[in-house]
Amino acid sequence: MQDVTTLEFMTVIGECGAPDWFVTEYFRVHSTSTLERHILASITENPTGKPVYAQMIGENVDDLARNARLLERHPVAGVDLNMGCPAPKIYKKNVGGGLLRDPEHVARIFTGMRAAIAGKFTVKMRIGFEDTANLDRILDLVNEHNVDLLTIHGRTVKMMYRGEPLYEWIAHAVKRVRCPVIANGNITSAAKAEQVLRETGAAGLMIGRSAIRNPWIFRQIREHFAGLTVYQPTLADVRAYVERLAQATTRPGIPDHAHTACLKKFLNFVGQSVDAEGRFLHEMRRAMNTADLFTVCDRWLIENDRATLPFHSEPFEGILARPNREGPTEPLTCADVES
Repeated sequence: MQDVTTLEFMTVIGECGAPDWFVTEYFRVHSTSTLERHILASITENPTGKPVYAQMIGENVDDLARNARLLERHPVAGVDLNMGCPAPKIYKKNVGGGLLRDPEHVARIFTGMRAAIAGKFTVKMRIGFEDTANLDRILDLVNEHNVDLLTIHGRTVKMMYRGEPLYEWIAHAVKRVRCPVIANGNITSAAKAEQVLRETGAAGLMIGRSAIRNPWIFRQIREHFAGLTVYQPTLADVRAYVERLAQATTRPGIPDHAHTACLKKFLNFVGQSVDAEGRFLHEMRRAMNTADLFTVCDRWLIENDRATLPFHSEPFEGILARPNREGPTEPLTCADVES
């Protein structure tokens, strides 16, 4: 999740129960691009002990190959190509999800990247741009170019995050490609994780937005599949998570209003499971500084005997976060930009 799956967020998630691997924010690739230092830090300074895949977004074959070779000088688990970002400002540049409109250009990109990457080459995509007309052609390219791992979000680009993902198309991809397929999209809880794996036959799951709301989701999924008692965080645990996010995202000299806006980005998702009426979200979004923000958090999370109340495992129905900026990610779990 661009501006979310940072080193700081990975560190906090790791403390709650890390995924099996992480995927970075995307490195923007163009003719003069270099590796952004803050994204590179999430690879080279990552304290979680988990593998990290380096994600790129771009459309020029030579530039993608050049940046892939640069990334492989660092301890990356693999190099990932983003073909899923649904943000209009991205796909209008024919990158991210925009690539799904042109399978022949995808073929050229796959050829160049496969030749440049000595290690694992992975791809993340959606089931199509407006429809699934190009899906099979691109899945066949995944086979032809020996892609090592494919992640599929079960919506088209034009669907953005609206509606239930079409998991049957992920199941279709599982049957068509030779590499492992990771299912992505609306995996909100351990119960939903089991459902999606059953419906798709995927090798694993990628979780994005739900990991912002519930940083314990990876732990819960592992416990669920292991037949263990699934950890149930309380609202006091959520308050501690918010505090940890605040500590991790503090920068020397950062203006308070900027830090407040940063925390609201996370709380827009956390708030989906705090109260069914959305009053926490309403109050939180109107806080003007961090002191006011934590006053709201204290009132809703730890005061008036609320501290021991359970944090809801699913988002309350009808409670929506503000749309996050895309471009992060169970038997296998990963935190990434989609879901």
